[in-house]
Amino acid sequence: MAHVKIQYDVMDAFCMDVFQRFGFTKEESRIISDVLLLSDVYGIESHGAQRLVRYHKGIASGMIKVHAKPEIVFETPVSAVVDGHDGMGQLIGHFAMNLAIKKAKEIGMAIVTVRDSNHFGIAGYYAKMACDQGLIGMAFTNSEAIVVPTFGKKAMLGTNPIAISMPAEPYPFFFDASTSVVTRGKFEMYRKAEKPIPDCWGLDANGHPCTNAAEVLTNIDKKAGGGIMPLGGAEELTGSHKGYGYAMLCEIFCSILSMGLTSNHSIQNGKGGTCHGFIAIDPAAFGDAEAIKQHLSDFLTELRESPKADGKERIYTHGEKEILATADRMKNGLDVDVKTLAEMKDLSEYVGADFNSYFGDIYNG
Repeated sequence: MAHVKIQYDVMDAFCMDVFQRFGFTKEESRIISDVLLLSDVYGIESHGAQRLVRYHKGIASGMIKVHAKPEIVFETPVSAVVDGHDGMGQLIGHFAMNLAIKKAKEIGMAIVTVRDSNHFGIAGYYAKMACDQGLIGMAFTNSEAIVVPTFGKKAMLGTNPIAISMPAEPYPFFFDASTSVVTRGKFEMYRKAEKPIPDCWGLDANGHPCTNAAEVLTNIDKKAGGGIMPLGGAEELTGSHKGYGYAMLCEIFCSILSMGLTSNHSIQNGKGGTCHGFIAIDPAAFGDAEAIKQHLSDFLTELRESPKADGKERIYTHGEKEILATADRMKNGLDVDVKTLAEMKDLSEYVGADFNSYFGDIYNG
């Protein structure tokens, strides 16, 4: 895949420009851009700038309502249900996690669940929000049904990621992963590169392994059968039932508790209906918060310093690679696929942004 380097500040300014031209306020655009670009900074290219086109399509079709505001429709001291009214997922997610954080600080822990939202970026952003304030944060989301349950041939579940972050030294614990073997974004990147996908990623319309990314994505779009495998692949022998179960755990915290749309009913008839879940926990609810933080820090150190396999030099703990990626990309620039950059050029023409003022010295297409 051909990539170019783009400085963070340049990409940030472009995103801010585009989202304001979509109709979002400067403050709203700031939140959306922060979520989007954290993905590129962490090296999760599938959920970064390449999603701009998806958001434009959602707004143009009316699936994403620019001026919608999240509404609390049920609430207790430790919980809430939020109706997103089909707004921008990042804004709804930011609102809901802030609500969970506020409640957790007051009473020790809280769960907030969301219905009628849209794609909200990487789940890890919201877990990190809580962690940055000294709390344990968890975030979940369902999505369009693109994942096939174990022994099935029809997509019934979303990629349904689970994220958790907790304060530690020298850097926090940070885990963010889909409950499918990979995300749809990975298929999109392979399709752009015209490369075959591994045979343990996708299923064709009959439920058989398929290495053609375009075929799998086309079948998903047409709801013709097949899709992405759960974490663990297609067989119980390799743990498929575990990924399937983790996806169901996500649905419970997202669509079931909120009385929203399950993955197999979302993204239909012009409606998104995506559901999210957020948990914030104050470690002080279990004793001395600093001692708990140190306890985790000590264990993470032991993990990193434990014996390495032959030929391996390093054991990473979750969040370590993201810290390293951030340092590299903030210094050397974000990696952007040239085809994504071409899509951004087309998008600029749609919204009236001056593409050349941002990327004219980079793009030659």
